Formats: sequence, structure tokens, C-alpha cells
Amino acid sequence: MANNTIDMNKIRKVIKLHCGGKSKLFISKYLSLSRNTVKQYISLFEVLGLSLESINQKTDVELDALFSQSTEEITTPRIQKVYEFFPQMERELKKTGVTMYGMWERYISLNADGFRISQFRFHYFKWSNKVNPVMHMIHKAGDKMYVDYAGKTLSIVDKSTSEIKEVQFFVAILGASQYTYAEASMSQQKEDFVASVENAIRFFEGTPAAIVPDNLKSAVIKSSRFEPTINETLADLAEHYETTILPARAYRPRDKSLVEGAVKILYRRIYANLKDIEFFSLEELNQTIWYLLDDHNNRKLTGRPYSRFELFIEDEKHELQPLPQERFEIKYHSMATVMQNGHVQLSQDKNYYSVPYQYIKKKVKLLYTTSTVEIYFKYNRIATHSRNPKPYIYTTNPEHLASTHQFVSEWSAFRFIEWANSIDPSVGEYIMQIIDSRSHPEQAYKSCLGILSFEKKVGTERLINACKRALDFKIYNFKTINNILENSLDKIPFEQEKEQDLPEHNNIRGKHYFN
Repeated sequence: MANNTIDMNKIRKVIKLHCGGKSKLFISKYLSLSRNTVKQYISLFEVLGLSLESINQKTDVELDALFSQSTEEITTPRIQKVYEFFPQMERELKKTGVTMYGMWERYISLNADGFRISQFRFHYFKWSNKVNPVMHMIHKAGDKMYVDYAGKTLSIVDKSTSEIKEVQFFVAILGASQYTYAEASMSQQKEDFVASVENAIRFFEGTPAAIVPDNLKSAVIKSSRFEPTINETLADLAEHYETTILPARAYRPRDKSLVEGAVKILYRRIYANLKDIEFFSLEELNQTIWYLLDDHNNRKLTGRPYSRFELFIEDEKHELQPLPQERFEIKYHSMATVMQNGHVQLSQDKNYYSVPYQYIKKKVKLLYTTSTVEIYFKYNRIATHSRNPKPYIYTTNPEHLASTHQFVSEWSAFRFIEWANSIDPSVGEYIMQIIDSRSHPEQAYKSCLGILSFEKKVGTERLINACKRALDFKIYNFKTINNILENSLDKIPFEQEKEQDLPEHNNIRGKHYFN
């Protein structure tokens, strides 16, 4: 056959003119084709035994598959039979345990005069390269899901500012069926990447045995020929879905050829349809992508009588592992030292969670999601709490506290203010000022307890006067009240204190010194 690719419309015209009684010389000159090319197409048409109507009904892909053969291949019954066997064989090879030698044995049992194993392999790879030149690897059903980002970005427009924001284009493909998922995401950062991978798994309605990412930082922290370091969050996702991460080897294009081939196809089938449309949200963009993706997955594969979706349903879906009921939540990590009160601070929210009192002053690790906080000491989980997003809140399990300290768990700012107000409004005001002056109410609880306990030691009246005097000083702490009571300053009336002159003393210079 001619080496140069020919427009399928010209083939249709060759057949039409031939059926109309035109000579090969006329057709050659009229269509600017060589006479040998015209002869070969007419010979193929006659050998195939097709009609003009059947030619017109075929798609360009089907027509290309027919006329890319040689007359020798068509007229040889042995080759014709083995080529008819290959499409089903290709699907069988995707199943676990099926080998090429086993398929040859099945073929030879049906065709006693068929090719020996070496010729059988030769014709299979020749056929495979012709119908899909990028599919050189045999992928087992349910084995691997390949993921990658397209090099070209998409964009959305911010309605309020008219700013154009670039967004990433994520692609995932199952190895055996080539069933494809795609979506737009705001970035290639860890959170967006992991969310896209999970969305792909949910789209396929099952988990593959392995996920094969490229060596981007969101997937692989440090690449290596022998033992790459996987991003901890991606490893957590793999553990949640009971799969594994197999990063593509550096400088090994075959490891990711399938997903890169899918990206190239989607450039034509999705990008081309999006370039002239403005989208104002990621959701709007993704709805259009998924509509076009559905058409892509339902198109017939080149040289095959089935689509990606049909191949997925029939051969691959049942090989995927069942999905867990719960979606994955990203776990964040932080370190903290257990405080003397048996709590650790989650610095992200500025709130506190209890641990068993035996771990006081120990360094622990916090793993937290949007809903839970887990606390670990030397790989052992010692506490679990529901996450509270409100700042400066103590979440306490009473069983975590020592028996001598469990009463502390009942302390609260409201309780101390209510107790103080029951004594006198001025005492309540002072306690409130102490609590407000601290970065966290907990820091004021012991001061409040110490001040209020003076009621039993010195009496209600002295405590009220001490608080009034301290409010006038605008100094809010336990030590101020203690000093006032120790020096009996609470017994001096305010008016007398203001009018009182400084006592005469040799060490006091007096106002005349500065004249």
C-alpha cells in the first residue's frame, strides 16, 4: 500500500468512479493519485466483496482499517483467520493468568493448519501495532490506574473581578479497558491531587490493585530508581482504599505511555470544544468536561467493534475491588507536648484535647481530619476526639484525668464569673477582667480560684473592697489582691488615700528638691 496516508474521501471517490465505469487512468488523473495506488484500492474493494453502499456507510476509521491491509493478507485464508482471532485474544490477555502461549494453544486447537507460535506472535504484534500503535504493553483487568496532569491548562473567569484563573486538567485511565476519567482542579497541590485521584476511583466504582502516578511532588516526595518516597497523604489514601502506589519510573516513557496517549486524545476531543467557551466556576467547567468525556468513552476503539465503556463493563469492572463506604479524609500532622493539665494543643484551631494523665510532659503526634483528632505516642494511639473548630475550647474525657485532678474538668469562665457575681458585682467585674486579660481563659482559672477563696479567709467585705481597689489600679492578677489584703489597703477609704501626704523621711527628696 502507498506509504503516504490518504484522505478517506478520496478512497470513496475511487470506488464511486470505478463503480461508475471510469477507467483507472481517468481516476488516477482526476484524483491526482498514482495508477498503482488506484489499482490497489480497486483490487482490495473487489477482493473484500463490498458494495458501494456498504463503503458509504462505514466511518473513516473503519474504512482506514479495511484499506490499510494488503491484498495478499486478505487473500490468504490463514492470515485472515488469525487476524479474526486477535480482537478476542486481546481482551482475554487482560485477564489474570491468561498468557499468549495459552491463547496460541486455543487458536491451534481451532485451526489445525494455523501458524506456529513464533509466527503467531509476529502477526499479533503486527496487528496490535496497526490498530493501536501506542498499546505495546499488555494490561491486566483491574490491575492499574494511571494518573497524570495535562501539560496545557484550562481557565475559568471570576465573575466579580473578571480575572482569568488557570486550572489544571487531571486525567486517569484504567490500563485494560482504557476507560478514562478527567476533571479540572484548582491546582496540582497535595489536597487537590488526592481529591482528584479519589474522584477517579469513585467514578470507576471500584479500586484497582495499584495506582501509577507520574513523579510529581504531590505524589512522590523523593524519586528513586529503587525505593521512591511516597507522599504521606497519598499513602494514607492508598491504605484507605486498600491499594498501593507504584510511581512511574523516571526516564521510562512506557510506564506512563497509556495516560499520555489518553491526554493527547482528550486534547482533540475535549480541549477543542472548550477553547471558545467562557466558564465562571469549576463546577460549570467540569460538567462540560464530563459530558464530552462520556462521548469519548462510548466511541468505538480504533480497529475494534467495542468502546472503552463496553470493555470496562464486560471485562474490567468486576475485577476492581469494592469501594469502602466512607470517603477518604486527608489527615494533617502536628507535634505537641502534653501540658501539666493533661491536654495537648491543636495549634491549627488553638483548642485543647485530653490524653491519659500518664503522658503528661510527653511529646505526642496529632493526626487530624475535618472531623476527628487522633493522638499517638510512639506509634500507639492514646486518644481519639471529635474535632471542635471553635478556638480556646477544652475537649476532655474525664477518664483521662487523674482522680485528684478530675474536678478541674468542671472549671469554666462562666462558672467563675457566676460565682464572683454572687459575692458582689465588683468582684464579678474583677474576675471578668482577669479572664479577658489572658490569651486563653484556662490561664486565669487558678488565679480566679485563689481570689475567690479569700472570701473564707478574710471575709466577704474585705474581698469586695480589695477588688474595688484593684479595679481602680487597673491591675488584674491574684498577686494584686493578695498584696492589698496583706497590707490591709482594703481598710483605707478611697478619699483618705487620695488626700494623704507623703510621710517625712530623710530618703524622700520632696518637691522643693526640683526648684
